[in-house]
Amino acid sequence: MHTLTRTARTTGLFYLGVAITGLLGYLVVRPMLFAADDPDETLANLVTHGSLARAGIALELGMVVTQTLTAVWFYRLFRTVRPVAAGGIAAFGLVNAIVGLVSAAALATALQVSVDGIGDAAANVQILYLVSDNLWGVGALFFGLWLVPMGWCVLRSGWMPRALGWILVVGGAGYVLSAFLRYLVPDAHVVVEALAYPASVGEFWMVGYLLVRGVRRRALDEAPPAPRMPAPATS
Repeated sequence: MHTLTRTARTTGLFYLGVAITGLLGYLVVRPMLFAADDPDETLANLVTHGSLARAGIALELGMVVTQTLTAVWFYRLFRTVRPVAAGGIAAFGLVNAIVGLVSAAALATALQVSVDGIGDAAANVQILYLVSDNLWGVGALFFGLWLVPMGWCVLRSGWMPRALGWILVVGGAGYVLSAFLRYLVPDAHVVVEALAYPASVGEFWMVGYLLVRGVRRRALDEAPPAPRMPAPATS
């Protein structure tokens, strides 16, 4: 297998890990524990379903690990195409990982408070879950920002469909806009969710393309040959 194809597929595998851990943690486990309007219910859920809460923390940490690896491997993939844009993907992706890390710490603290009953446990747990939720909310800035240079690298390299590149750029911009609208226009839930759809399409397309195709044949033909390791000297 060509080195470029291997790098692309490894990137896709890590990106798939981000998708799986992020979706399970945020869209499946969190709603089962966090009742936005009822602190007592949130506390009761944590006390009753401690194992599920721990699984949610583990998923958040899994997202941090896979997000970090994805950011680094995207840099490896595109650094010869557009070094600055590739560095932007890595930098913004690492910020995403930091957001997830702080969110995981908030969830872990909430679980500890629910077990130890520190202070007003219900209120404290609710605040920590709100902090975690808003970390994801403001983190949409960087969830979007890392897609823009990613799309730009796709467009400039020609290694993947141009439509994919444009969807990533537009989806990234929509994600950034959704982060502002979430707080400037709190009632615009439908618009905020709609702005994230193009980004989701682009990300899943990117994951699928990396895993199935890697890169276009053209990229392999144009890529410089991998350096050969010198043969060991013999006496």
